[in-house]
Amino acid sequence: MRNYLRKFNMLTEHEIDLFESKVQNIKLKKGDFFIKENRVSKEVAFVVSGLFRSFYYSSSEKEVTYCFTFSNSFVSAYSSFLSQTKTIENIQALTDIELLTISREDILILEKSSTNWLKFFKLITEQEYIKMEKRVLLLQKESAEKNYTDLLINHPEYLQSIPLNFLASYLGITQRHLSRIRKTITN
Repeated sequence: MRNYLRKFNMLTEHEIDLFESKVQNIKLKKGDFFIKENRVSKEVAFVVSGLFRSFYYSSSEKEVTYCFTFSNSFVSAYSSFLSQTKTIENIQALTDIELLTISREDILILEKSSTNWLKFFKLITEQEYIKMEKRVLLLQKESAEKNYTDLLINHPEYLQSIPLNFLASYLGITQRHLSRIRKTITN
Protein backbone atom coordinates (compact mmCIF):
# COMPACT_ATOMS: atom_id res chain seq x y z
CA MET A 1 0.00 0.00 0.00
CA ARG A 2 2.88 2.34 0.83
CA ASN A 3 4.19 2.11 -2.75
CA TYR A 4 0.70 2.75 -4.12
CA LEU A 5 0.38 5.91 -2.00
CA ARG A 6 3.89 7.10 -2.92
CA LYS A 7 3.22 7.03 -6.64
CA PHE A 8 0.93 10.08 -6.34
CA ASN A 9 3.79 12.26 -5.03
CA MET A 10 1.54 14.26 -2.75
CA LEU A 11 1.82 12.58 0.65
CA THR A 12 4.71 12.79 3.09
CA GLU A 13 6.16 9.69 4.74
CA HIS A 14 4.57 10.84 8.00
CA GLU A 15 1.14 11.06 6.31
CA ILE A 16 1.58 7.60 4.83
CA ASP A 17 2.55 6.27 8.29
CA LEU A 18 -0.60 7.84 9.71
CA PHE A 19 -2.73 6.23 7.01
CA GLU A 20 -1.16 2.82 7.59
CA SER A 21 -1.88 3.12 11.31
CA LYS A 22 -5.59 3.53 10.51
CA VAL A 23 -6.13 0.71 7.99
CA GLN A 24 -7.15 -2.79 8.92
CA ASN A 25 -6.01 -5.87 7.05
CA ILE A 26 -9.04 -8.08 6.44
CA LYS A 27 -9.39 -11.40 4.67
CA LEU A 28 -12.64 -12.60 3.13
CA LYS A 29 -13.40 -16.08 1.87
CA LYS A 30 -14.95 -16.78 -1.51
CA GLY A 31 -18.69 -16.09 -1.21
CA ASP A 32 -18.36 -13.62 1.69
CA PHE A 33 -19.89 -10.16 1.35
CA PHE A 34 -18.07 -6.87 1.80
CA ILE A 35 -21.49 -5.21 2.02
CA LYS A 36 -25.08 -6.26 1.49
CA GLU A 37 -28.08 -4.26 0.36
CA ASN A 38 -30.00 -2.29 2.99
CA ARG A 39 -26.84 -1.55 4.97
CA VAL A 40 -24.97 1.73 5.22
CA SER A 41 -21.40 1.71 3.89
CA LYS A 42 -19.02 2.84 6.62
CA GLU A 43 -15.68 2.01 4.96
CA VAL A 44 -13.64 1.99 1.81
CA ALA A 45 -11.26 -0.84 0.99
CA PHE A 46 -8.23 -1.33 -1.20
CA VAL A 47 -8.21 -4.79 -2.78
CA VAL A 48 -4.73 -6.21 -2.22
CA SER A 49 -5.63 -9.50 -3.90
CA GLY A 50 -8.76 -11.17 -5.15
CA LEU A 51 -11.88 -10.42 -7.14
CA PHE A 52 -15.27 -8.93 -6.19
CA ARG A 53 -18.52 -8.75 -8.06
CA SER A 54 -21.06 -6.01 -7.43
CA PHE A 55 -24.70 -6.74 -8.10
CA TYR A 56 -28.23 -5.62 -7.33
CA TYR A 57 -31.66 -7.19 -7.63
CA SER A 58 -33.90 -6.01 -10.46
CA SER A 59 -37.59 -5.30 -9.89
CA SER A 60 -38.23 -8.91 -10.92
CA GLU A 61 -35.77 -10.09 -8.22
CA LYS A 62 -33.17 -11.12 -10.79
CA GLU A 63 -29.50 -10.63 -9.86
CA VAL A 64 -27.80 -8.13 -12.16
CA THR A 65 -24.00 -8.07 -12.05
CA TYR A 66 -22.81 -4.62 -13.03
CA CYS A 67 -19.19 -4.54 -11.95
CA PHE A 68 -16.12 -6.62 -11.15
CA THR A 69 -13.43 -5.16 -8.90
CA PHE A 70 -9.93 -6.52 -9.38
CA SER A 71 -6.75 -6.36 -7.29
CA ASN A 72 -5.11 -2.96 -6.82
CA SER A 73 -8.45 -1.15 -6.90
CA PHE A 74 -10.66 0.55 -4.36
CA VAL A 75 -14.07 -0.86 -3.51
CA SER A 76 -17.04 0.57 -1.64
CA ALA A 77 -20.77 1.06 -1.93
CA TYR A 78 -19.68 4.59 -2.66
CA SER A 79 -22.98 6.45 -2.93
CA SER A 80 -24.01 4.93 0.41
CA PHE A 81 -20.60 5.79 1.84
CA LEU A 82 -21.00 9.45 0.82
CA SER A 83 -24.66 9.90 1.73
CA GLN A 84 -24.71 7.54 4.72
CA THR A 85 -27.92 5.99 3.42
CA LYS A 86 -28.74 2.33 2.80
CA THR A 87 -27.25 0.81 -0.32
CA ILE A 88 -29.06 -1.23 -2.94
CA GLU A 89 -25.89 -3.02 -3.98
CA ASN A 90 -24.19 -6.18 -2.83
CA ILE A 91 -20.42 -6.65 -3.08
CA GLN A 92 -19.44 -10.31 -2.94
CA ALA A 93 -16.07 -12.08 -3.05
CA LEU A 94 -15.66 -14.36 -6.07
CA THR A 95 -12.28 -15.52 -4.74
CA ASP A 96 -10.53 -15.36 -1.40
CA ILE A 97 -9.70 -11.71 -0.86
CA GLU A 98 -7.23 -9.63 1.10
CA LEU A 99 -8.32 -6.04 1.81
CA LEU A 100 -7.04 -2.96 3.53
CA THR A 101 -10.05 -1.11 4.96
CA ILE A 102 -10.35 2.38 6.36
CA SER A 103 -13.41 3.75 8.10
CA ARG A 104 -15.29 6.84 7.06
CA GLU A 105 -14.43 8.45 10.41
CA ASP A 106 -10.71 7.89 9.86
CA ILE A 107 -10.90 9.32 6.34
CA LEU A 108 -12.56 12.45 7.75
CA ILE A 109 -9.81 12.70 10.40
CA LEU A 110 -7.13 12.41 7.72
CA GLU A 111 -8.83 15.05 5.58
CA LYS A 112 -8.82 17.47 8.53
CA SER A 113 -5.16 16.78 9.27
CA SER A 114 -3.77 17.87 5.88
CA THR A 115 -4.89 19.33 2.58
CA ASN A 116 -2.74 16.62 0.96
CA TRP A 117 -5.36 14.09 2.03
CA LEU A 118 -8.15 16.17 0.51
CA LYS A 119 -6.22 16.26 -2.76
CA PHE A 120 -5.46 12.54 -2.58
CA PHE A 121 -9.05 11.44 -1.88
CA LYS A 122 -10.34 13.80 -4.57
CA LEU A 123 -7.91 12.30 -7.08
CA ILE A 124 -8.87 8.73 -6.15
CA THR A 125 -12.56 9.59 -6.38
CA GLU A 126 -12.04 11.14 -9.82
CA GLN A 127 -10.10 8.10 -11.05
CA GLU A 128 -12.76 5.70 -9.78
CA TYR A 129 -15.50 7.79 -11.39
CA ILE A 130 -13.68 7.78 -14.74
CA LYS A 131 -13.24 4.00 -14.51
CA MET A 132 -16.93 3.54 -13.75
CA GLU A 133 -18.01 5.85 -16.56
CA LYS A 134 -15.80 4.01 -19.06
CA ARG A 135 -17.23 0.70 -17.88
CA VAL A 136 -20.84 1.90 -18.26
CA LEU A 137 -20.21 3.47 -21.66
CA LEU A 138 -18.38 0.37 -22.94
CA LEU A 139 -21.20 -1.89 -21.80
CA GLN A 140 -23.76 0.29 -23.53
CA LYS A 141 -21.71 1.21 -26.60
CA GLU A 142 -19.81 -1.95 -27.42
CA SER A 143 -21.04 -5.42 -28.27
CA ALA A 144 -20.91 -8.26 -25.77
CA GLU A 145 -18.21 -9.83 -27.97
CA LYS A 146 -16.02 -6.73 -27.71
CA ASN A 147 -16.51 -6.47 -23.94
CA TYR A 148 -15.72 -10.16 -23.47
CA THR A 149 -12.57 -9.75 -25.60
CA ASP A 150 -11.52 -6.75 -23.47
CA LEU A 151 -11.84 -8.87 -20.32
CA LEU A 152 -9.92 -11.67 -22.02
CA ILE A 153 -7.08 -9.29 -22.90
CA ASN A 154 -6.98 -7.22 -19.70
CA HIS A 155 -7.92 -9.79 -17.04
CA PRO A 156 -7.55 -13.31 -18.46
CA GLU A 157 -6.59 -14.66 -15.04
CA TYR A 158 -10.00 -13.75 -13.64
CA LEU A 159 -12.12 -15.27 -16.36
CA GLN A 160 -11.44 -18.64 -14.76
CA SER A 161 -12.79 -17.29 -11.44
CA ILE A 162 -15.94 -15.62 -12.76
CA PRO A 163 -18.86 -18.06 -13.04
CA LEU A 164 -20.49 -17.93 -16.46
CA ASN A 165 -23.87 -16.80 -15.12
CA PHE A 166 -22.25 -13.71 -13.51
CA LEU A 167 -20.21 -12.99 -16.62
CA ALA A 168 -23.27 -13.27 -18.85
CA SER A 169 -25.22 -10.96 -16.52
CA TYR A 170 -22.37 -8.44 -16.59
CA LEU A 171 -22.33 -8.52 -20.39
CA GLY A 172 -26.13 -8.23 -20.55
CA ILE A 173 -26.60 -11.51 -22.42
CA THR A 174 -27.74 -15.07 -21.76
CA GLN A 175 -25.32 -17.83 -20.83
CA ARG A 176 -26.13 -19.50 -24.14
CA HIS A 177 -25.07 -16.37 -26.06
CA LEU A 178 -21.89 -16.20 -23.94
CA SER A 179 -21.10 -19.82 -24.84
CA ARG A 180 -21.41 -18.94 -28.54
CA ILE A 181 -19.10 -15.94 -28.10
CA ARG A 182 -16.50 -18.02 -26.26
CA LYS A 183 -16.66 -20.75 -28.92
CA THR A 184 -16.23 -18.19 -31.74
CA ILE A 185 -13.26 -16.52 -30.04
CA THR A 186 -11.45 -19.80 -29.27
CA ASN A 187 -11.82 -21.07 -32.85
